[in-house]
Amino acid sequence: MNSSSFSLLVPAVALLLAAGCATQTGPFPPLDTTKFTLENSDRFVLLDQPAQNSVTCTGLQEVPLSDGRLEVVANVKNRENRRIEVQINCVFKDAQGFSTGDETPWQTLILSEFATEAVRFTAMNTQAKKYTVRVRQAR
Repeated sequence: MNSSSFSLLVPAVALLLAAGCATQTGPFPPLDTTKFTLENSDRFVLLDQPAQNSVTCTGLQEVPLSDGRLEVVANVKNRENRRIEVQINCVFKDAQGFSTGDETPWQTLILSEFATEAVRFTAMNTQAKKYTVRVRQAR
């Protein structure tokens, strides 16, 4: 190796080492994606791949009842040319988006080819202001 290429190589290596040694200090922001927060931000969530391929929601309707409770009607549509069976439930949340402890039991929904069914959920208390309707493949 001749001296001129050696004299260029030494500063380049020193620069790379100095850049690689830089460290960040202080608190770090959380690494988060919407993939894991859908149930906190969306009102209709498909929980697994088979449900994502087969089901869609054509409409959600919120109806405040006269006693202050919230009623939700979800129109669930089968996107396939075959009969499918899914499970559906609703988690009711307060105004800040936290669960009120009011979660409906999973119910089985059988959808004919390209059919749309209306599924009704009613909150058990008046704390519910938001909700998430969840759908998964039948187990």
